[in-house]
Amino acid sequence: MRTAGLTMNDVWAHRVLRERGVETYRLEGVTAELGVMVESLDLKHRGKEENYRPYLHMTGELRSVTPAKALPFGISQVTYSPGQGEKVDAFYEFDDQQLVVLASKGYFTSGFAVPEQVTGIEWELSATADMLVLAPSGAQTEGDTPVVFTQIHDIGGLEIDLESSGYDLAGYFADHSKDGVPRAEAVVDARGLKARSDAINSLFTEDELGLDTEVKEVVGAPVPEAAPVADGMSARLQQIEAEIAAEREQYQTERATTEGTTENLYRERVAAALQTAEEHEEPFAPPVPAREAQRDLTLDLWELEEQEQETRRREVKPAPSLDERKRHVAQRAADLDVGEDGQQSLGS
Repeated sequence: MRTAGLTMNDVWAHRVLRERGVETYRLEGVTAELGVMVESLDLKHRGKEENYRPYLHMTGELRSVTPAKALPFGISQVTYSPGQGEKVDAFYEFDDQQLVVLASKGYFTSGFAVPEQVTGIEWELSATADMLVLAPSGAQTEGDTPVVFTQIHDIGGLEIDLESSGYDLAGYFADHSKDGVPRAEAVVDARGLKARSDAINSLFTEDELGLDTEVKEVVGAPVPEAAPVADGMSARLQQIEAEIAAEREQYQTERATTEGTTENLYRERVAAALQTAEEHEEPFAPPVPAREAQRDLTLDLWELEEQEQETRRREVKPAPSLDERKRHVAQRAADLDVGEDGQQSLGS
């Protein structure tokens, strides 16, 4: 008998296990055949430690569970509607002989691909499962059938191969040994083909590669002068010199407008006086050499600094001592006495 099944994680399975007085049959580790609708099949490779060994990753949906022995109440198969079954992930391992077959069919070529005819069909895979069978009610009513809950072991990582599944998937791969390009050389061949194609296209025309007389004329012809190149370099050098001169002039202008710099002192004290004399057309002595002007400016700055230090020393003059104050008071009193005596003599 075939019946629709439910998964063990269904809420009704927990309620059945908690109910008392309900007839149930619980079976564990049941050997069964799974009916899986294959949705995708991808060629993958292991890690470096396994020398990148290829394998197939299959994904699909559980459609049926067929136990090796009939379940209670004569149940021979449990089925699932499309979209109701659990998701299945299986990994198909090739043996050494199958790998030899794949290599002979062009596994190392760019055109090697997984066959499409193995997807979209139902596979039968061996597995183990736990099952919970809920007996029908005691009343013999029409349509009352047992309910089966199933739980497939390792449904997210089934390990299958030729021996366990009975499928020799290496035989389904098409032969690409003659029409494919080796994967490692595909990009290199494409670049080499382009390079060879470009090499065929000559850089010279037939006229340029033609007669010997033309070759002699080319050899005997004078070498053209590189005047345009030299002119271009001269123009570029002149442009650079002009840029440097402009930068130097801008720097000198900034220095002349900055207070305290030598250029600023020359502008304020020397250049201003010269400009005033020229405006009034007054005779003046010829300008001193630049070195003497620089020395005078340095002396002026030194005198200003000495005056500023003298002013600071006066400001911070220490307070007079007690003896100095006494002498100052005595001198002040003597001066006052002399003044009074003079006034009396004048009055008499």
